[in-house]
Amino acid sequence: MNEVLNILKTSMEERFGSATGADVFFAPGRVNLIGEHIDYNGGHVFPCALTIGTYAAVRRNGTDTMRLYSANFPGRGVIEFALDTLDEHQNSWADYPKGVMWALKQHGFVLPADGGLDIVYYGNIPNGSGLSSSASIEVLTATFLSETFGFGLDGVYIARLCKESENKYNGVNCGIMDQFAIAMGAKDKAIFLDTATLDYTYVPFVLPDAKIVIACSNKKRGLADSEYNKRRGECEAALADLNTVRPVKALCDLTPEEFETLAGVIQDPVNARRAKHAVTENARTLQAVDALNRGDLDAFGTLMKASHDSLRYDFEVTGKELDALYEAACAAGGVIGTRMTGAGFGGCTVSIVRNECVDAFIESVGASYREAVGYDASFYAVNVGDGPANIASFA
Repeated sequence: MNEVLNILKTSMEERFGSATGADVFFAPGRVNLIGEHIDYNGGHVFPCALTIGTYAAVRRNGTDTMRLYSANFPGRGVIEFALDTLDEHQNSWADYPKGVMWALKQHGFVLPADGGLDIVYYGNIPNGSGLSSSASIEVLTATFLSETFGFGLDGVYIARLCKESENKYNGVNCGIMDQFAIAMGAKDKAIFLDTATLDYTYVPFVLPDAKIVIACSNKKRGLADSEYNKRRGECEAALADLNTVRPVKALCDLTPEEFETLAGVIQDPVNARRAKHAVTENARTLQAVDALNRGDLDAFGTLMKASHDSLRYDFEVTGKELDALYEAACAAGGVIGTRMTGAGFGGCTVSIVRNECVDAFIESVGASYREAVGYDASFYAVNVGDGPANIASFA
């Protein structure tokens, strides 16, 4: 933590003259344990917040100008924009916080004329990893704007607002899982979330004999220009076909048995496979949470692997890199469960690994991955962390 605070303080002093009076905020990244590509299909997901995330040092500057700097991208310098230009895109990473400011304005939360801020961002989430660095920045921004200007926004509202920002301002047709998991994160708890209703339950997720190990493929991918939106369209097309014979509000309203009796009406076989994944993944998520509540971690792990297989063969979002990590993890000792997590097309796998096997897991999976794809993966043994908060201030 001291290292992060030093980075933020030094950056504030170098870019904005002083760090005095700045507050420091944190928002976590997230990992989804199971329930992938179903948050926009009305399904259940099971994410948790992480102890890694995004930080911001924030101070009012008394002008009408926002001044943003990322300590992760020092070569890009300070990005400035006036408060009356929120409709104009920056075409850079700054569009994520700017989109949140735009969304707040759409809902009547108008910043004062002298509401400009000096902001330094710094994150220890790998960019493009699938651990939701963009949603972390969004929730972080909404949190410090709410506190700084007295908007009094709760976590659920922030999640909805940040989803709207990403959908309408940044053009990524995501569901609400990422923003919700980050805004509502709780230490040592995963969130069992019904994305159709936003009903949620905290489920204890404490692993006394195991660790969550994230393996980042280091294959960069941009969500907006990936096939994410295409997959969503394929699910919508399948749902439209199903509605020609039976009213179905969302794919995940169907059980696997119900889907099998109706699947023949889906005209495109590709769309049928996409829908099959959504329906069966929702069922797996329900089964996984039940297994965890029974204390059956092995059953939970088996369902994680089945999730990856479905994402690989039915939804086709894994790719060479994620499959190489998955296969190496399945062959390693002490692995309870493993799967890709996030949107896919690069990004990360999440594995539950017995404590005594973590070092050997990282070594063996790393070596296998390097041989398969020609470059290194990065590994992070992480814990389940809290949601966003004001964590410090600079005197």
